[in-house]
Amino acid sequence: METSPPSSPMMKDKQMSFLETWKGRKEFALAQIKVAAILLIAWMGDNYPKSYPRNENHNMNLFWIGHAILLVATIATWKHTPPRDPSSTRVTLLSRPQTEEWKGWMQFAFIMYHYYRAWSAYNYIRVFVSSYVWMTGFGNFLYFDKKKDFSIERIVSMFIRINYFPLLLSWATGTSLDLYYVVPLHTEGFFMTLITCYLAIKLESRFGMTYWRSRITAILLCLAVHVAFFETKAVDSLLLFSDEMHFRFQADKYSAWVGIVCGLLMQKASEYMSWAYGSVDRPAVAWMQRFLGVGLLCVWYFGFGYVNEKTVYNQMHPYVFIIALIGWLMVRNSSKYLTECHSTFLEFLGKHTLETYVLQFHLFMNHKVQHIPIYIPGSGPDGHVMLKVLNMLLCGIVFVAVAVLARKVTVTTQTTVTDLVTLIRKKCTGQVDEEDDNDIEKTEMQPMVLKGESTK
Repeated sequence: METSPPSSPMMKDKQMSFLETWKGRKEFALAQIKVAAILLIAWMGDNYPKSYPRNENHNMNLFWIGHAILLVATIATWKHTPPRDPSSTRVTLLSRPQTEEWKGWMQFAFIMYHYYRAWSAYNYIRVFVSSYVWMTGFGNFLYFDKKKDFSIERIVSMFIRINYFPLLLSWATGTSLDLYYVVPLHTEGFFMTLITCYLAIKLESRFGMTYWRSRITAILLCLAVHVAFFETKAVDSLLLFSDEMHFRFQADKYSAWVGIVCGLLMQKASEYMSWAYGSVDRPAVAWMQRFLGVGLLCVWYFGFGYVNEKTVYNQMHPYVFIIALIGWLMVRNSSKYLTECHSTFLEFLGKHTLETYVLQFHLFMNHKVQHIPIYIPGSGPDGHVMLKVLNMLLCGIVFVAVAVLARKVTVTTQTTVTDLVTLIRKKCTGQVDEEDDNDIEKTEMQPMVLKGESTK
């Protein structure tokens, strides 16, 4: 019977040297230690025994007072960042700081909605969730359409950023992924956008279609697939996962797709912004835009948003949420000054939305979001309102601090693993950069030098 020859010391050295060229291995290992500590903290918080049912914490007054305080914090941290070139007529629509700000105040409302059982704000929260998913289609379309980067590194990077920590947290706390439903929504939106953009670019490069024809064709094909799935009994296949996923995916069945459409129209919108607020002051245009934006918000509210019955509103929501979203964006970007301003506090909150979203269920609340933890004596359901507020602030400080750390270690994991994937791809295809080649040569020579010294 033939046996494979044993690995030579030189082969082992080459295998070892390959791993040693991974510059982020130490950072990756340290990040995983920190992840383990965070998971332990989340497990302890989720199982903390002193708590009371969240349904007993319903308080709309504190919910709205919290938002009034948030408004004060927003004004206090308002920052104007003028363009580097004062003579520039370019107006940036939906800058990164502004989108982070947008995510920040929506996330605050989302968490307070859970904490204070603010049932009457349900329809607003549904729009906020859809806005998050809309951003997935919008932002990724702009990236893929400009960069044309469909590499394995991009896929691995985004998959880790969205899924890595939530999956580990779900396992560590024994929580169903149903509770983290936004995570699969973002994941599906990312891959759907990737496929749509890849098809559009291939239609342009291989079949000679114009830019607009190729993009519109791909987007319409994407819509056709969505309609064929979500508007037929095929959607019931989601019941194989859970009733919750069946509901959540239907509630946002077109959100990412609408984001792609808006991404396609972004260039035209930017041209309008530069015309309206660039070189010439047009106050009439600004006020017309504001009135139209407020009008759209009123159309959403008085036409659909005022409906108190959740089951009735849920049927309309996938088709009408965009009315409120566009209305808000028109008001928020109704002058050049407003496009150049943002709240640094809300921006901070917006940068940590993924981590605060999943950790809220275990640290800000606990027992799979069913209870409110009691850390300050007397802050139970019948406690004094000031003690309850102090208890909430204490939980919030710890919760946000852990979320900030969770984001840092997730980003470290994301970047180091992506670097490793790049290294593996180059090794497999023989595309080794000169810098990588020098690193490999150094690591291969090092054990040989050590061996030579040891024989002296």
